[in-house]
Amino acid sequence: MNGEERRKKILNILSSAKSPVAGVKLAKDLDVSRQVIVQDIALLRANGTAIFSTNRGYLIQESKEFSRVLKVVHSDDEVEEELSAIVDAGGHVRDVFVYHKVYGVLRADMNIKSRRDIKNYLEEISSGKSSLLKNVTSGYHYHTILADSEEILDAIQDELQQKGFLAKLQDYEPVDFWGQEEKS
Repeated sequence: MNGEERRKKILNILSSAKSPVAGVKLAKDLDVSRQVIVQDIALLRANGTAIFSTNRGYLIQESKEFSRVLKVVHSDDEVEEELSAIVDAGGHVRDVFVYHKVYGVLRADMNIKSRRDIKNYLEEISSGKSSLLKNVTSGYHYHTILADSEEILDAIQDELQQKGFLAKLQDYEPVDFWGQEEKS
C-alpha cells in the first residue's frame, strides 16, 4: 500500500470512529511504524483536514455547517439592520452577489460573523473607497448564509421576511448584449 492509499485508510478509520484512535493502533492496523502515522497525520492536516490530537489518540472534527442563499432587497440605510438580523440569530454572511444583465454573476466575500464585523464593513463602505454591490441591481442582491442548523437558517429567513427584506424569487432570463432575450 502506498502513502496516498494509507492516508485514505486513516481518514476512513478516523471518520467512522466514535472516539479517538490511538496512533499505535493505527500503526498496527496499517502495518507501519508510529512515526509513519505521525507523518501521515501531518500531511493530512497540511491538506486541510481538521485532525486533533488528544491524550487518547486522533480524531476528526465534525463540521456540520448548513447554508442557504437568500435574495434580499433594501435601502442603503437598512444594511446594518439586515446584517444584524442575520448575525444576531446565529448566522454568518459568507458573501454577497448580484445577477447583472451584462456582466452575469458578480460576487464578493463578506465573512461577517459578528456586530464588530458589521461595524468594520460599514466603516469601509462609508469611507468612500467603494460602494455597495447591491446598488448595481437596484438594491436586489443575494447572500449565502451559513449556520449550525437548518432551524437557525429558518429563523433568519423568517426574521428577514418580517422586516420586509426578502425579495420575491423570479426566473432569471438571460439577455444578449443588446438587451434582447436569448432564444434557446
